Amino acid sequence: MESIPESYKVHISADNRYKLYVNGQLVSVGPYWGDIENWNYETVELAPYLKPGKNVLSAEVWNEAELRPVAQFSYKTALILQHADSLYKGVNTNSGWKVREDLSYTAKPQQVRGYYAAGAGDAIDFNKKIQGWKRVDFDDSSWESATPVFATEVSGFGFRQRPGWKLVPTILPSLELREERFANVRKSEGVRVPPGFPTSATPVRIPANSSAKILLDQGHLTNAYPTLRFSGGDGAQILITYAEGLYDAEGAKGNRDVIEGKTISGRRDSLISGGMANQEFTTLTYRTFRYVELDIKTRAEPLVIEDIYGTFTGYPFEMKATLRTDRSELKDIMEIGWRTARLCAVDTYMDCPYYERLQYVGDTRIQHFVSYYNSGDERLAKNALNLIDYSRQPDGYTLSRYPDRQNQVIPTYSLWYVSMLYDYLMYGSDKEFVADKLMGTRQILNYFITYLDSDGSLKNVPGWNYTDWVPEWRFGMAPMAEDGSSAALDLQMLHALQAGISLEQEAGNKEFVALYSEFAKQLAVTIREKYWDASGGLFADTPAKDTFSQHVNSLAILAGLVDAPQMQAIGEALLNDDSLAPASIYFKYYLHLALKEAGYGDKYLDMLDIWRKNMELGLTTWGETSQVETTRSDCHAWGSSPNIEFFRILLGIESAAPNFKQVRIAPNLGDIDEIGGEMPHPEGSISVDYKRSGQALEATVTLPAGLTGEFHWNGKVRALQSGRNNFSI
Repeated sequence: MESIPESYKVHISADNRYKLYVNGQLVSVGPYWGDIENWNYETVELAPYLKPGKNVLSAEVWNEAELRPVAQFSYKTALILQHADSLYKGVNTNSGWKVREDLSYTAKPQQVRGYYAAGAGDAIDFNKKIQGWKRVDFDDSSWESATPVFATEVSGFGFRQRPGWKLVPTILPSLELREERFANVRKSEGVRVPPGFPTSATPVRIPANSSAKILLDQGHLTNAYPTLRFSGGDGAQILITYAEGLYDAEGAKGNRDVIEGKTISGRRDSLISGGMANQEFTTLTYRTFRYVELDIKTRAEPLVIEDIYGTFTGYPFEMKATLRTDRSELKDIMEIGWRTARLCAVDTYMDCPYYERLQYVGDTRIQHFVSYYNSGDERLAKNALNLIDYSRQPDGYTLSRYPDRQNQVIPTYSLWYVSMLYDYLMYGSDKEFVADKLMGTRQILNYFITYLDSDGSLKNVPGWNYTDWVPEWRFGMAPMAEDGSSAALDLQMLHALQAGISLEQEAGNKEFVALYSEFAKQLAVTIREKYWDASGGLFADTPAKDTFSQHVNSLAILAGLVDAPQMQAIGEALLNDDSLAPASIYFKYYLHLALKEAGYGDKYLDMLDIWRKNMELGLTTWGETSQVETTRSDCHAWGSSPNIEFFRILLGIESAAPNFKQVRIAPNLGDIDEIGGEMPHPEGSISVDYKRSGQALEATVTLPAGLTGEFHWNGKVRALQSGRNNFSI
């Protein structure tokens, strides 16, 4: 081209995935995950990467077939690229594009401890590698012309005569891509590692006919595309292993900072050197790691490691919340929680980036609150609500996770989806989006209503009725009576009904409000009659009243089933009764909200022992379970609830009306005398600063234009107006 246009946008998608390059520079990876009926395409601005004269667009497309992630749907291997302006048809994918299969690549199954669903490893034989194909001057004359699969269609055009992808424009921004270096070498064997490696491009020479191992430490957990550059070493084998932490002889990780007496295992890539100079390997999909081990075996030639680094990737969240405090522990918890939330948000929210990469509703409900309170970016939350809605089954319920080609069913997660939509109603900005989802929430509730017994209680709902990872519970399922009744299931049903009532009230649908109110009223009566144990002042797990849990009693408080004295007594038991089945780091989200509701919000900072234990054991993200030494995953964002509660419980900020049109602020400062903070709001930001002296409080509250509310302190209430509010109370 003679000159560079101001804008040069293209639409692009692929099955399974693509990397798009302009003049050898990576500009886009994708597409975001969806399903065949909702296959995302990205719109990418190429103008900044173009230059006068000859330019080359090149793409790498791969399909991991049966080894692909469980979240990855597939129809057939393909690429589509079209210019956004019909005047520029020359770049559109057609027979003018050249294609060649990369025979150097093999997808390798992985052997990983615990359930694994995140995809294959890369095995590359550089003797077969196509070199230089991304360069402008590359000769592709021997390559085949691309073969069109068939003409694609954009979703919305109606009738289709063929199966295949239904393309939809993604509502999400481009993924973040930025270089990050490893922090240090923790251990090496069989090689001298020079100073400067790996923090800079410093050559490391592996002698011929030798073996060497280098253990690299990122310093914290990350999601990144590792890039390894190397030269020589014809026939040398390089095994790259990625791990969140190392394992001792008993299979425990213990303190993640400690490597002595431990070994590495986990996801792996393998390379065979072709002996050339300037060979380069970058993984097709990102890897999750703190530690990376290079295990090298050379043959007749020495191998030189020229450089190794990562390219971080993730959904481009920006932290827009601040916590103003002199307590470093709270800042550390915020930082770790934010890192955890970011690593569990790439193509979708996901439970964990290392093992599964699956968007579970239970996890996602907490994750979207982190987004509301820390970034103010609601797009990934809307995407989650869309995707789970797409998973709806013929009976009306939604799957536990989606995208998911295995169709896993956790009934309680379908119920929590209704609450997720209510959360969006309160904190999101798009009323029409909520209205469009009501037909789906009605189908969910109608499905569960068919499983209500004559007393209004749920019975024998099919599926994995998971509630929480409690060691004494079988596969995380709360105790259930022989007739199938369970207080935990009934209470989760009640919460869904209450959320459904609020959604329908806001939409003005009186008939559904009346219908769900009738079922909710009956169920509330049944729960009190069936599970309340007057002798102990607690709700039992089953009608037998022989087991009790923090889960059931927390949900009972949050459902409004008890009066103030009973709530206070239950709260006392939740704090002090060790006989109750304990909430894991996940369900502490509900436990802490219940204790706040019961008047124990000032105790919140005393309830963070599991997070303190994570930090003591060297984790840089929050572990999956409360058994931190042995937890499978070191990165589960359902543990990031402090990033919410530092603002909702501690600073006391929460939405008091749909679309966050009003705010209620009721701080619970515990033993803190001075603290402040700021969080995003759809119209700007909310800022608070508190200074306490005894029972008196000096407060400064700044609200964005159009936002009003109330401030509560020690039984006193002050009206809040837009702008700056200063008062003593």
